Amino acid sequence: MSEPIIVARGVGVELGGTPVLDGIDLTVSPGEVVAVLGANGAGKTTLLRCLAGLQPAAGSVSVLGGPPADTPEFWRDVVLVGDEPAWYPGLTVREHLDLVGAVHGPGPLDAGRALELFELADRADRADRAPTALSTGQRQRLSLALALLRPSRLLLLDEPERGLDAAFRDRLAVLLSDYAAGGGTVVMVTHDPRFAEGARHVALEAAA
Repeated sequence: MSEPIIVARGVGVELGGTPVLDGIDLTVSPGEVVAVLGANGAGKTTLLRCLAGLQPAAGSVSVLGGPPADTPEFWRDVVLVGDEPAWYPGLTVREHLDLVGAVHGPGPLDAGRALELFELADRADRADRAPTALSTGQRQRLSLALALLRPSRLLLLDEPERGLDAAFRDRLAVLLSDYAAGGGTVVMVTHDPRFAEGARHVALEAAA
């Protein structure tokens, strides 16, 4: 039996003296897509940051067999899509995709398929614009394309459906399912139960 990708036990976080997470347990196996659901303030994003090693917490967290850490070794296997990334000044959409593909090597997508799949090249000039010239939804698609260009074992996604229309959410859900079928693991925070239909649901409640 495969070892779990994530094992979290008794995870607790206080921010400014206010409990955000209290005694959270989570185990995620290879090939799973897990959707973390809950009301605003339930600590969904905080949990994701704990799994990424970006938020100190009580309890224990193991990711890929060890504690998560903000190190190059950790990020070779883990990709986090949360807040909008800092775009490289002077580089176009196409150049961002080419750069990530060149630096990290082949991932689930190549740059050409990423452009096609995420519909950033449906107009000839769109791929040659700066990311900041795109709409919010197009920038979200680009962030996801960049994540999938990289080889990885674990995707941590904070509201990946944000800014996407319903049709594209359906396409993204299939893409994440394919990623998991290929051996990857996905943990995503979402407010959209329909988008999360094919995932295992983990519900968080606000800490007392």
